[in-house]
Amino acid sequence: MKTTPLPENPDAKSPAGADIRFIMDGTTGNMIHSTVPAHQTNRATVHASVSEFWYILEGHGEIWRDNGSEDSIVNLVAGTSIDIPVGTKFQYRNISDSDLKFICIAMPSWPGDDEATEVDGVWEPSAIVNTGN
Repeated sequence: MKTTPLPENPDAKSPAGADIRFIMDGTTGNMIHSTVPAHQTNRATVHASVSEFWYILEGHGEIWRDNGSEDSIVNLVAGTSIDIPVGTKFQYRNISDSDLKFICIAMPSWPGDDEATEVDGVWEPSAIVNTGN
């Protein structure tokens, strides 16, 4: 059994550009806390083998998802949950003056930054991504 506190400072940057804090990992998946600064637009990506569940904690953003047969843009506000099935193109952005914060659960556990491939999205990214990995 594990218990972990939320780290005070980010551990890394996601391949898309969010500040991430590692909060739990296990044999079937892992969980991170993501922060997107005010008015930041992250890169569009697609995952090769990982699906994700997100739960929005605070802020206001938007996410574009395209699974090949349909695409949509959804508001990200506190209390909203979304899924990103493996192979779904997605891009997200913070459209507010405060941080967008959410919990992300990856299944299976995130194998490394080669998992995410940059794709064309619907918005011009503003995030400068240097994952340091």
